[in-house]
Amino acid sequence: MLKEFKEFAVKGNVIDLAVGVIIGGAFGKIVTSLVNDMIMPVIGLLIKNVNFTDLFISLDGNYYPSLAAAQGVPTINYGIFINTILEFLIISFSIFIVIRQLNRLKRKEEVIETVPTTKACPYCYTEIHIDATRCPNCTSIINEEQIVIND
Repeated sequence: MLKEFKEFAVKGNVIDLAVGVIIGGAFGKIVTSLVNDMIMPVIGLLIKNVNFTDLFISLDGNYYPSLAAAQGVPTINYGIFINTILEFLIISFSIFIVIRQLNRLKRKEEVIETVPTTKACPYCYTEIHIDATRCPNCTSIINEEQIVIND
């Protein structure tokens, strides 16, 4: 069991997964910065200087000018939730684009012409080997002019 685990851990799959997690974490930080530092300030400016991180509802009924001022008070932080939704949309769209491009590359590699290995008997229409001269099902002799090749 230990030997199997060692083979599994040393295989490329585990290493690829670890690299993917590390790059994904770094990519998440880039997207978080993009949303918080570039996109949300512009959206906030367009809708009357709103800072989305300060959009919250205080559950104790008092008014607080910022989320930092409401520290320790139960709040519903819907501005931070909006930021998180935008981060998710950007990350998921980016992953969609990458996977779409990978699938296009895969499809180009998969388009390889296959050589037919069977043909149809002109009498009983069953599939037989391409080199057969007699059908094993109906025992008819097959001439080269009568061959219908199946793909």
